[in-house]
This record gives sequence, C-alpha cells and structure tokens, in this order.
Amino acid sequence: MKELIVDKIMTDKQIESYEGKEIKRSMINIILTEDTDVYTRENKLLCRFRKNALKPKKVDVFFDNVIDFAMNVTTNRGTTSGQKKTRKNVKDNKKIRSNILGYIDGFSPKQKFNMKKQKIYPLLNVRETRFNIENPEKWNKCLPMLKEVDSLYKKNIPTYYKIQRQKADETHYKIKDTAFTTITTNVNFKTRLHKDRGDDDEGFGNLIVIEDGKYEGSETCYPQYGIGVDVRQNDILFMNVHEWHANLPMKPENKNVRRLSVVCYLRLNIWKITKNIDKSILKKHDNIVRQLGKHPERLTM
Repeated sequence: MKELIVDKIMTDKQIESYEGKEIKRSMINIILTEDTDVYTRENKLLCRFRKNALKPKKVDVFFDNVIDFAMNVTTNRGTTSGQKKTRKNVKDNKKIRSNILGYIDGFSPKQKFNMKKQKIYPLLNVRETRFNIENPEKWNKCLPMLKEVDSLYKKNIPTYYKIQRQKADETHYKIKDTAFTTITTNVNFKTRLHKDRGDDDEGFGNLIVIEDGKYEGSETCYPQYGIGVDVRQNDILFMNVHEWHANLPMKPENKNVRRLSVVCYLRLNIWKITKNIDKSILKKHDNIVRQLGKHPERLTM
C-alpha cells in the first residue's frame, strides 16, 4: 500500500483567501490514481483512496434510481458553489445540480414561509428529504450500495467509523444499518474551495463517483497540500472534509456526459437535536413533515 506524507504549501492565511473560489491545476503538485494513504506531517490522516472497491451492480442500481432526482437544480449551496455570504436572495445565485437524500437539519426560508402560511409546524428542526418521502421504493433500492460504502468505511477507517457509528445509532434519523444520516449528490458540479462545516467533526466523508460518459478533470483536491485524487467509477475516497478542498474543472467529451458524485456522512446537528428524543415525538414530527411533503411546492429539497 502506498503511503504519502504531505506538507502545507500554503499558510492557513493564504488558503483562506481562496475560500469560495475556483482552484487551478497549477496549484496541485500530484494527482493520485492508485491506492494511497495520505497523512500530514503531523501524522493526521488527510485521505485514504481505494480503487475499484465497490461492486459495479450496486453502483449501477443506485445511479438508475437517483439520477433523475439528482438532476434537479438548486441555488442554495453557499461558498461550495462560489456564492457570496452577503447575498440575501439565493435566487440570484448560480443554478447547480446538488441535492440531498436521507435526512437533513433545517428548513429553507421558502419552506418556513409556506409552513407559516399553511399553519403546519414541525416539532423539530430535522426532516426527511423530499426524495425519501416521494420515492420510498427507489430509496430502498439505493440502500445496498450505501451499506457497502458503510462496510468499506468500517474496514478502512475503523477508528473514525466507530465514533461516527455510535452517534448514528443514537438517533432515529439515520440511514438504516449505516453510520450516515445524509447523502449529498452532485452532477457535473465543480465545487469551489470550502470546508464541510455541518459534518461530524469526529468522522470522515465518504466520496464515490458514478460516470455516464467520458470526461477529463474533476479531481478532488486539497490545494493547501498540493494534492489531488482522481476518483473514478467504483472507487471510494475517505476524506477529511474539514480541511480545505475543491474540484478541478471538468472537461466532458460532450454535453450529455454526467458525473454523479455521492458523499455519505453524518450531520452533526441531526444527532445533537434528536439523540435523546422519545420515539413517539419523532413519529408525530415525521407525520407533520410528511403532510408538507405531499405538496412539492411546500417542501422542495
């Protein structure tokens, strides 16, 4: 197994100045294409990359059941998509194909407005996503791949996995038999420089890529360390998402190419909000949210 120890090539102040901005290939010294464990000079695990780790059939089934929903557009993804913190109207932001499966903490301003208008008031600031509510059969078909990702996480990053799985097991709002609460899907989305601030700070992000067509680029990079990873079909990247990271530009062979990236993680606030809540309250809350979910105009993510 290849092991790499990396130093910072930019100071913390220098890298922070790139927040919300695109990164360039010239900022990256090396791009990994084989199984590699990457550590910082302080012996902190930065990422662990495994080629061809996932079973193709499970990956294909996940893609077939998710891709239509994953093609929906949003304008509310913060600095990940280069949106400025000062923007008050998210409708003015660039439209991107980034969506959430599983569970999420919080409601959008539009959802809150509609809840007030319809006098529907959830008990908690946590909910199922629209995909789960409207597509239970498709969601069930997605679970085999997600459980395989979970199994690989447990095998390859056992220390982090154990802590995260314990948290997941303490909440009703988790993906069954996994250490995850939430899945983010991105289609042809070049993320700008950011840190994932909502994820469990004691856990790792689990990234896979599903390809529909040929392309170059889109490598997942840690520019502060000058390193990138070319995550491709059936590969998995376990990554410290609390370090600065972004994607290089994608160069598709044609306009029909789709690169679906899938990130599996635990939302820390979901665990904090729901870990000690009685199941009867959670059931009542779910029923209220599902009433919203029957009306797509009221629940949009």
